[in-house]
Amino acid sequence: MKIGELAKLTGLSASRIRFYESAGLLQAVARKANGYRDYPVETAAVLEIIDSAQRAGFSLEQIRHLLPLGNGRWDHDELRRALKARIVEIDVLMKRLKQSKAQLLVAIESIEDRPDGIDCADNRMRVLDRLRGQGVVSSPRKARET
Repeated sequence: MKIGELAKLTGLSASRIRFYESAGLLQAVARKANGYRDYPVETAAVLEIIDSAQRAGFSLEQIRHLLPLGNGRWDHDELRRALKARIVEIDVLMKRLKQSKAQLLVAIESIEDRPDGIDCADNRMRVLDRLRGQGVVSSPRKARET
């Protein structure tokens, strides 16, 4: 299969497919007499795995270790371990994002509810006090002490 056909089949650009090949994520493919690469049909499935893994947050180096071994067989234990570890990382990220969202909402509300006549410096302290009261911001002094 030519690279254009593979690109159309997978929805990936030809340059991205070439990049994956040069990065060692795809096995080198034979070239026809005319110089065109001749990809086996299975390459589409490998590209889908690579693309899905990248969208799930795996680095290319991590993906390299998760792809099937040279004989086409998977290291199921390593794959399962890596997938479970990524779920833990996502959970931590989701918790951080939830805290960031809460912090932003408190900041927005505090700014929108700015009392009339308060100057910017006093309002900044008022907003920071509200954020600290919500437990979404620690004081710089406390952060340095821990």
